[in-house]
Amino acid sequence: MKPVWQVLAWTSGAVGAAITGAAVGVAAHSTRAGARKDEELEALGMLRPDRQSTVAADDGVPLSVQEVLPADGGKPDLTVVFVHGFTLNSRGWHFQRRDLPALTKPRARLVFFDHRSHGESGHSSKKTSTIDQLGRDLDAVLRAAAPRGPIVLVGHSMGGMTIMALAEQRPELFPDRVRGVALLGTSAGAVGSSGLPRPWLSRANPVPRGLAILSDLQPGLVEWTRKIGDRLAWSIIRAVSFGDRKTPKNVVDLMAEMIGSTSVEVVTDFLETLAQHDRKDALAALSTCEVLVLSGDADKLTPFSPHAEVIAEALPSARVVEAEGAGHPVMMERPELVTGELEALLRRAYRSKPQKGTGSERRAENR
Repeated sequence: MKPVWQVLAWTSGAVGAAITGAAVGVAAHSTRAGARKDEELEALGMLRPDRQSTVAADDGVPLSVQEVLPADGGKPDLTVVFVHGFTLNSRGWHFQRRDLPALTKPRARLVFFDHRSHGESGHSSKKTSTIDQLGRDLDAVLRAAAPRGPIVLVGHSMGGMTIMALAEQRPELFPDRVRGVALLGTSAGAVGSSGLPRPWLSRANPVPRGLAILSDLQPGLVEWTRKIGDRLAWSIIRAVSFGDRKTPKNVVDLMAEMIGSTSVEVVTDFLETLAQHDRKDALAALSTCEVLVLSGDADKLTPFSPHAEVIAEALPSARVVEAEGAGHPVMMERPELVTGELEALLRRAYRSKPQKGTGSERRAENR
């Protein structure tokens, strides 16, 4: 048995890695939430759904699903399904959830769900903490919450990877029903080849393995230690996740709260699947629908170059938007831009049936 000082050293190193690992969502709980006083700020991420349900994944894990209907009460023309990123949850779509129900041409029914082991969904084993399984989970949500009618899929980070997994598993679904796809701050593969995740996802890095071992042997110790770094973690999350240091405090709070609600065990369970993600070939299934590829040019986790560029190369008809000054959670940092682009995507998807196209469109945004 290792001496106590070695265990503490490993724990300290793991926490340091966890803070550094904000690059892929590894961080600590925020202690800043209690400092908010403005009622509007406190409502961030707390919007109530019109409907709530639980969908059983193919292995029985319960997935928490929420629905938001058009604000005017009209019949929806499209169902838009939002798929969040690693260590986050459906609360991260706050601004899109707030604003898109007002759209009338077309009217959109919004569906949000939490990945397994994230948010309000049930816990999963390490064996099924994979992007392949997340693709099957998304399929289960579609079958239960959007069994018919046209669909638009919106994925951020690991959520975009989940959509790619679905395309790999069920390519026939795309020409049949999926009218549009938005891929935000995501990657088709080689996640650890550039940006801050590179050392963290490297197979040569012993720290993630040590963190995984510790979380198995001493989960309470690891969680207790990571909470000590709360204030430091908040600052690092702001610096690493966001491109603009002027990002409102409550937005950083929400990001930190979502990350902090994810246990070390869950973080380590998903690291291997992120490192192994390679679904460039699956992008071909998306060529039959309208596609938006949007990333921040200050994204330190999945940098625009090469990740968005690789996706754009595989989907030459996609609309590619490089959000100037934005970091990884671009839907939270540039909500007006992202929501505006999603509205335009929904209009394109509603007007035309999926078809292959040529030409590429890109613009840089100054916001």
